[in-house]
Amino acid sequence: METSIVGVGVGITDRFRTVVEEKIARVQQLASRAQRLDIKVTHRAYRAGRVPDETVELTLVGKGPVVRAEAVDGDKFVALDLAVDKMAEQLRRAKEKRVDGRQHPRGAHYEKGSGSIEGIDVQPASVDVLQAVATGAIPTQSEEAEEYSPVVIRTKNFDPEWMTVEEAVDRMELVGHDFFLFVDARTDHPSVVYRRKGWDYGVISLTTQASPEEAALAS
Repeated sequence: METSIVGVGVGITDRFRTVVEEKIARVQQLASRAQRLDIKVTHRAYRAGRVPDETVELTLVGKGPVVRAEAVDGDKFVALDLAVDKMAEQLRRAKEKRVDGRQHPRGAHYEKGSGSIEGIDVQPASVDVLQAVATGAIPTQSEEAEEYSPVVIRTKNFDPEWMTVEEAVDRMELVGHDFFLFVDARTDHPSVVYRRKGWDYGVISLTTQASPEEAALAS
């Protein structure tokens, strides 16, 4: 497995590279088909006397979905340990889920006869939530605000991906998030799967279908 280490605002020492090679052995054991592991270390300094910290981001690339893990600490070696622990846990959960699914099928599955989704709690978004999103009532931090605030809202934009609910659940487990945004391939509705307790999951779907332009791009 190839390894790439990049530092942003911080130098990458030979000692850190040696520790990385030792730590990623756990990842290789759980992801034998992985082809590359990208490691990004970012040093951040803050105003108002806040202690600087180091963020370690791991991105595992292979024949399957991309797996990511991230951790923050004042010491980059500690942050590396935490990030490796998170990635190992994500890979372990995904492996156990695949084995459990083969031996004891449960959770979300599509019934071909009835055309329904069994074993999953489908809940529509409430009117209040939809109204708040549509009107922009959810407060955000202005980029032009000069006053320091400990609250930082990060924004990420992704191209729409069409997939089944089952595929979205698997992708969510691999990236280690509590939710995953996608477009349902069976309905063309923008949807979110989210983790409940144990192996239980929920789905929130919008009644509006994806735009014809996006559907044409996907096809």
